[in-house]
Amino acid sequence: MKLLTHNMLTSSIIKGVKKGYPLTIQATKVEVKEVDFNPEFTARMIPKVDWPALCQAAQSVGHNEGLPTEVAESYESDEDFLKKAHRILMEVEIVEGDLICPETGRKFPVNRGIPNMLLNEDEV
Repeated sequence: MKLLTHNMLTSSIIKGVKKGYPLTIQATKVEVKEVDFNPEFTARMIPKVDWPALCQAAQSVGHNEGLPTEVAESYESDEDFLKKAHRILMEVEIVEGDLICPETGRKFPVNRGIPNMLLNEDEV
């Protein structure tokens, strides 16, 4: 599961959960897989991303080195910033581990890079 995907996931569907975001990451296996750099795609994704949550996720998987804590002011034309954003959004992948609801502590397993967000009947 790419960190871009993690940035979009929430556990707000669980009964009693108000926000359920961002999910905490407990990764047991993380891989970096090279993906062709597409500056236009990366620039279009930046406004859709919760940057502080992305930085927190990158730190939790040990890949925040060199990642700016804030979005660059003119990020669209800042190739260095876009490359760093691309790396953390598209190349760092959680292969095994858990995503944890910040409000309930409910764990959602990640196996072979696929998060299982299915709920039990009593949770909806």
